[in-house]
Amino acid sequence: MRIAELSGSNRLVWFTSSYSNGAGGECVECALADDGALIRDSKDAYGPVVRVGNQTWLSFIRSVKGKGIGRPRNHEA
Repeated sequence: MRIAELSGSNRLVWFTSSYSNGAGGECVECALADDGALIRDSKDAYGPVVRVGNQTWLSFIRSVKGKGIGRPRNHEA
């Protein structure tokens, strides 16, 4: 993961995945807080932010690292 900005005293450090290439694709940024993680659209830094608790974030990361989550399947009728 790459750090997107340096942290000040109480500022969040937003980062993107090392797979983000900056080519304008669909990417998210994450920031870690004492009580969990925050997730936002990398193209809309002032838009909505999703907050998840520590256990939820850790479960998500474990699933991704363990390849437990794949790309969504196209469910065409």
